[in-house]
Amino acid sequence: MNAEPWVSLEAIAEHLGVSTDTVHRWIRARKLPAHKAGRLWKFQIEEVNEWVRSGKVGYAGSGRER
Repeated sequence: MNAEPWVSLEAIAEHLGVSTDTVHRWIRARKLPAHKAGRLWKFQIEEVNEWVRSGKVGYAGSGRER
């Protein structure tokens, strides 16, 4: 079984087509599945894809949920 590699904040922002500021906002709102490794945020793409598929991305961090 191959473990999925961890990706950076910049890579996940590019994957989602959003700015790094948006990713930071989603992390602060505790919406986006993110893991801290020292001072760096790390992500697993499949975990983030599932978050998007679940519809939780909505208005994450804006105070308005769908």
